[in-house]
Amino acid sequence: MPEAGSVTRLLPLLTDSNRHFWEGGGENKLNFLHCAACSHYVHPPLPNCPQCMQRDLEVRAVSGQASLLSWTVNHQPWIPGFDPPYVIALVAIKEQPTLRLMTNIVDCKIEKLVDGLQLEVVFENAGEGVFLPLFKPVDGPA
Repeated sequence: MPEAGSVTRLLPLLTDSNRHFWEGGGENKLNFLHCAACSHYVHPPLPNCPQCMQRDLEVRAVSGQASLLSWTVNHQPWIPGFDPPYVIALVAIKEQPTLRLMTNIVDCKIEKLVDGLQLEVVFENAGEGVFLPLFKPVDGPA
């Protein structure tokens, strides 16, 4: 399993609408847009809230806690320096379980993955101000 910060990844294109998400890890914050009107978290970034259609969105950090919903183990070497096997996962963010991220699980043996595994965010500094949110088991390496 790769550990956070040990691989080379493709960088996202930073824009004014997504910068809060990709740069938040520099302050150890997992940031999303949050609707001031209905308290719904919005991701990916949109100009208005999909729940109430209001445009009063603000950047707000969540706890970084999540639970494992689904995963697959990749065995194909797609990116040089990002050697398999590695886990591609869908996680549900604690504050809003319908808020989900596709990410990687790190510091965890594949055989220890179970539905509902409690996770916490760790950030990989990918360079150029980009911090990728990855997740590891709450209780440390599994």
